Amino acid sequence: MRLSLSILLLAIGADAFAPVCRQSSRLNVPCTILSEAATAEKMADSGKPPASSGPDANIEDVEIPTNLPSDVGMDYIPLATMLATGQLAEADQFTRDALIVIAGSKDKGRDFVYFTEVKDIPSTDLATIERLWNKFSGGKFGYSVQKKKFRQSKFDFEVFCKKIGWTTTEGDVERKKRWFGASEFTYDVKKAPEGHLPLTSALRGTSLIKELLAHPVWDNDDWKKDP
Repeated sequence: MRLSLSILLLAIGADAFAPVCRQSSRLNVPCTILSEAATAEKMADSGKPPASSGPDANIEDVEIPTNLPSDVGMDYIPLATMLATGQLAEADQFTRDALIVIAGSKDKGRDFVYFTEVKDIPSTDLATIERLWNKFSGGKFGYSVQKKKFRQSKFDFEVFCKKIGWTTTEGDVERKKRWFGASEFTYDVKKAPEGHLPLTSALRGTSLIKELLAHPVWDNDDWKKDP
């Protein structure tokens, strides 16, 4: 079943746009420390034109999928709605919060995912998340896109970060982009490089993102099939 955007917004209300769990995000940013207040301010200003099957889709034509399977009972309709309406910063935060839940980290009292827990993430849930990111970015965003970029980078993380736009240059110095104060990441389907979103923490090292990109769900294209 699919719902039109206007009907869905009335049905789920504003509270559905809150992240699935409001853990601290300071551990969930690429290579930098996150200010919660700054992120909230940035997220409030992050609305972008929607993308249905591509960045030029009209908001009135957007249909929100409602058959979004989860092996752990997660509700992904808020994520679908955020992505459909171009609220990419909110969708990005929701995705990180969802990983904490579906990896079992929240049940263990943690607000971040150990790389060793990635194997416990159900393929069903990762596939649902990926289809949504892929659909509403016109194939530009998602872990499967990042996996392709990582492979093209010959599995060199520094080259990978540059390829997907996670680095910037100050004078003659290239550094990782910051996500505190004014975020330097790009929450715009048209302007961001392929694979730019979703963001994954590298504060504890690169093992988490590498494990996500190596998850068995990406071993074939079954994740692409609509349920």
